[in-house]
Amino acid sequence: MKRFFAALGFLTVLPVPEGWGGGERELSRCAPFFPVVGLLIGAVAAGWAWGLGRVLPAWPASVLTVIALIGVSRGLHMDGLSDTADGFLSSRPRGRILEIMRDSHVGAMGVMAIVCAVCLKVAALASLPEGVRWRAALLMPVAGRCALVVSMAALPYARGTEGLGALFYRGRSRMDAAWAVLFLGLVGGAAAGAAGLVASALSVALTLLFAVYTFRKIGGATGDTLGAACELAEIVPALALCAWPGTRA
Repeated sequence: MKRFFAALGFLTVLPVPEGWGGGERELSRCAPFFPVVGLLIGAVAAGWAWGLGRVLPAWPASVLTVIALIGVSRGLHMDGLSDTADGFLSSRPRGRILEIMRDSHVGAMGVMAIVCAVCLKVAALASLPEGVRWRAALLMPVAGRCALVVSMAALPYARGTEGLGALFYRGRSRMDAAWAVLFLGLVGGAAAGAAGLVASALSVALTLLFAVYTFRKIGGATGDTLGAACELAEIVPALALCAWPGTRA
């Protein structure tokens, strides 16, 4: 249970006492619980989206749902997307890219990446009927947290022993990635049938494509690129359900 609470405390704003799983040992071995935490986040987001859909039009309900998804993780993954965009789109060599990504300042590319990601999520959710929107809200966080596990399995760590990401890489396992893909498929199928299965598969495919791109840019993953993978994967279920025949509002 300590590993579960370690994952919960790291991935969400929920305060978890250090004695429940805040140590390095628990954090380094908590990745298998990322999908489970994603499902918990998704359950809350789905209930939130369903409730908002009963009292608000599609667009404000979707905006508030996306704000909740960002807020529940303290914007951790969105920050990673921003830093990754600043580094990868700078047209600099590997060493300089890593330096840019470590810089706490947000550049123009980072701002644009955040704006694009938020707009895509809101527009996709708002395009879905109320009965499908909550299903997308359920699946999105699961896809994002599974992307973290898949990315760690697919890529080496690019910063050696530096950075927070190194802690999670100590206990990484490719079996964790297989578990994450299976978990995502089960949740996708349960939430939205065939459409959910396709959305899950597309999310994994995008995660792997981004892993290839990341490897070519910096030779491995960092905490920032893992966050970026989470955000990108989170967009896919909403877009996939929008594209599925008969699901647009």
